[in-house]
Amino acid sequence: MAAAAPLELDDIQGLVARGYSALKSACFLLLTVDDPAAARPALGRLALRATNGTAEPPESALNLAFTSDGLRRLGLETRELSGFSHEFVSGMTDPNRSRLLGDVGENAPSRWRWGGPSSPPADVLVLLYARDEALLAGLESQVRQDVLAGGGLSEAARLDTSGLTDREPFGFRDGISQPLVEGLSKAAGGDGAVKAGEFVLGYANEYGLLTDRPLLPAGYDTAGLLPRAPEGGGAADFGRNGSYLVFRQLRQDVEGFRRYLEEVTRRPDGTADPEAREALAARMMGRWPSGAPLVHAPLRDDPSLGSDNDFGYFATDPDGLSCPLGAHVRRANPRDSLDPQPGSAQSVAIGRRHRILRRGRAYGNGNGNGDGNGNGDTGLQFLCLGANISRQFEFIQHTWLNNPHFNGLYDGPDPVVAPRQNHHAAFTVQARPVRTRYRDLPQFVSVQGGAYFFLPGLRALRYLCEDARADGVR
Repeated sequence: MAAAAPLELDDIQGLVARGYSALKSACFLLLTVDDPAAARPALGRLALRATNGTAEPPESALNLAFTSDGLRRLGLETRELSGFSHEFVSGMTDPNRSRLLGDVGENAPSRWRWGGPSSPPADVLVLLYARDEALLAGLESQVRQDVLAGGGLSEAARLDTSGLTDREPFGFRDGISQPLVEGLSKAAGGDGAVKAGEFVLGYANEYGLLTDRPLLPAGYDTAGLLPRAPEGGGAADFGRNGSYLVFRQLRQDVEGFRRYLEEVTRRPDGTADPEAREALAARMMGRWPSGAPLVHAPLRDDPSLGSDNDFGYFATDPDGLSCPLGAHVRRANPRDSLDPQPGSAQSVAIGRRHRILRRGRAYGNGNGNGDGNGNGDTGLQFLCLGANISRQFEFIQHTWLNNPHFNGLYDGPDPVVAPRQNHHAAFTVQARPVRTRYRDLPQFVSVQGGAYFFLPGLRALRYLCEDARADGVR
């Protein structure tokens, strides 16, 4: 097999290659394009400062992404150009997509704080990261001066984050099961690395193919800012080194989660049972709070296994007696348990076609006590990257997380994150001789906003913001 093409890290935005783990503070600005002629040079100034993926930045980082409507407002007609994915072009709030994702009822876009039909357009996403809050405040001030002073852009929303830790708001260690990406240093020599084309456009994916990406006629780029597509024909490759970014603000009802666990694990005399409460939470998640997986620590937490990610399900726990069949981590990454040949290399290979790079950050104070208007709420600014929104994020959300029939279950969507579209959602803990079923699970996670973005390569970013170009797509 031919060696994979090296990643052009100097043209890939840093968020793809790096998790910015040293940059503990972050915030995200959502902007509306009011005047494209004024917005392009303002964004062009930011584009020159955008962080690439060559090294982990020690002080701060800045990245830029755009919705389909944002690209159109800046002059790139996404509906007429082939190569942009249908999901991206139609948007997250398309009615059919809302049903697919479970964004109905309490999660409906009409109720969102941003990204929905009744909120200002979220055309541009500016992602800001810094080593500490003081540096972040300075970076944000500079960005606001660059982009909001000229009148071409206005602020649709500002999304804060809490200081970066290894725990998500429900109290579990997070970020353990990130895929290794072929071509990045952490994946060097690793047999389980996922092809770079699963996350970055312009490289071979797990099928050995190039995922569709937006190509422009050569005449649209007379200045030669964009690379030329290797397929020939002289097309300007706007998509190369880009990625799709899924952003969803997820409110986590921390107090409701704790309250439910407390109620259903009480002893017969009505007193609290802390051990049973922690055990049920771990079975719903599939890991203990330390991160130890239930397949290797089925009875109690073992912090020494907190980073353990080397396990499967088919050989060691096919019936879910250690880790329940409907547990969150078992759904989000089924590992070796996928048909048609569970336990085989083919099963693992199928799973690699549905991986995502998660780049989320928690927000709020951690106690979940909000005032009803979003102040004091706790949750996750969920961000993930992939080259194919449908096959990656949407497949995981619809077919694995929200599916009540996952793994042969009857009425068991994800017990932690799935929306509750009826009051019959249950969670089953498999056991011998008798299983335990927890019925009428409340909804613990609700969507507060969201959108699909395109994170261009740096050459494409400068092309998009080049004010002097008046031919082609303008």
